[in-house]
Amino acid sequence: MSENKKIEIMWKILIFCLFFTVINSAEVVNKNVINRKVVRSIDLNSQLVKISGTITLENAGKEAVGNYLIGFERDLQGSIAYITVQDSLKTPLKAGRVAVVGAGTTEVFYNVQLKSNVEPGKTATILYEVVLTKALPPYPSSITQKEKQLVRYFGNHYFYSPYYTEYQKTDVLVSSRAVETYSKLKPVSQTDSTISYGPYEKVPAYSIDHMTIHYENNAPFLTVTRLERTIEVSHWGNIAIEEAIEIKHTGAKLKGPFSRYDYQRDTSSNHHSIKSYKTVLPALAHSIYYRDMNGNISTSSVKPKKDYIELELRPRFPLFGGWQSSYILGYSVPSYPYLFRKSNGEFVLNVRLLDHVFDDMAVEELETNIVLPVGVSNIKVKTPYEVKRLPDGVAYKYLDNIGRTVIRASKSNLVEQHIQDIEITYGWPSHMLLHEPVLVSIALFLTFIIVIIYVRLDFSIRKPEHAKKD
Repeated sequence: MSENKKIEIMWKILIFCLFFTVINSAEVVNKNVINRKVVRSIDLNSQLVKISGTITLENAGKEAVGNYLIGFERDLQGSIAYITVQDSLKTPLKAGRVAVVGAGTTEVFYNVQLKSNVEPGKTATILYEVVLTKALPPYPSSITQKEKQLVRYFGNHYFYSPYYTEYQKTDVLVSSRAVETYSKLKPVSQTDSTISYGPYEKVPAYSIDHMTIHYENNAPFLTVTRLERTIEVSHWGNIAIEEAIEIKHTGAKLKGPFSRYDYQRDTSSNHHSIKSYKTVLPALAHSIYYRDMNGNISTSSVKPKKDYIELELRPRFPLFGGWQSSYILGYSVPSYPYLFRKSNGEFVLNVRLLDHVFDDMAVEELETNIVLPVGVSNIKVKTPYEVKRLPDGVAYKYLDNIGRTVIRASKSNLVEQHIQDIEITYGWPSHMLLHEPVLVSIALFLTFIIVIIYVRLDFSIRKPEHAKKD
């Protein structure tokens, strides 16, 4: 047998094994589950697509049902930023990405574990919410400075599901009545800023009927292309936070030249350019600074509120489609709301993996670095959702001769719902609190000794006057 023939056989065996593995790990659709009633709401008021719905499912079989499949009709692997499912009592339900036997390769399915089994003939209600990014492409893709921004949404008139649906209805919320065109699968109606589709009855499984809405959307299409967040923890009562942020206007690109004169004359607040935006800091934040590569940016304002601090950031220049900027935002907070000591002597740190940048934010890439104090041990990390753990690093700060452990994590495609705490548990000996003061004392002592030696000793090469002979 030739070498090429052997390689070909090995590849066939490998492909067969992979196919067999996928088939065995795929979820089988329970034909006895039906959607008794589905009511959806699609919010298109910002740069994000927010889909929420209420599903009433029924078990028409003879055995109890413990899971339910939620599907999406097109490949949204890169667009689904966040999904959450709850029961009728608002109790969170576990949902994981799965493959489904009999479905296509472009569909996306999540397997929802119900809190309790649905007995034969009984019904259950679940609520779901999905946030999509990059799902509103501008059309046209380039506009002049004075033109309005138009976008398109592509969806499905039907609730895409592997189950038969008895009744369903969908409301689409748009930012204004300036709707250019929208698909019209009857019955359909438009009132104010809402387009209502349905009700549709007796819809087969996997049904698709393409929905298209072309409308005006001048919401800020501001995307954080990269956010590097550094959190430095000190047992002297302070936590220093610094964020290096790169932002880009991902709406319709600016066509033609930019006129500062026309821009200043345009007093309309409903404009696709971004002059400023607001971020939210903890209520106890202090020592706030905001700078870019050219230095401090003074065009910002800090407004303390009851439960937070509102910081309005104004870049050095307005952002139009395709334009980008970068800056550094830093502040400090006291450690007592975030750092706790357990009864066994271990410390627990709860800080946000991601914090608020602006309303309806979209973050393409996040890297969070948490710098722990000198001398920590037995580190345990608990994340609120799945992240990529990068190799731990070592940072050297002032007077460090040992180095500080840095916990590093990254994640892509994030939205506001990802603003959750990461929990880090570690051991730390109390005597390490004296580490830096002792180093400072030693450094000062050595400095004094060197000064004394320098003053007392004479290093000149000439003879003193009293040593000269007559």
